Amino acid sequence: MPIFKIKIAKDGRVVIPLEYLQQLGLQPGNKVIMQLKDSEIRIFTPDRAIERAQTWVRSFIPEGHSLVDELIAERRKESLRE
Repeated sequence: MPIFKIKIAKDGRVVIPLEYLQQLGLQPGNKVIMQLKDSEIRIFTPDRAIERAQTWVRSFIPEGHSLVDELIAERRKESLRE
């Protein structure tokens, strides 16, 4: 992917190159997430943010363990108590 040198407008706006928009599958009006990290501005889609969060959460779950199965079991125990 090429690197672009772009100009910041007086009002602070930045135009994202069309090639980048196409690569991300973005259209005018779509929402993105912008993050300042390590002196860099990062722009990513909400779907990418969800993927990152899922990966992070999975890092705390032991291999072969199912949170869904655990939740269902807890709900069944609760319903038996009622």
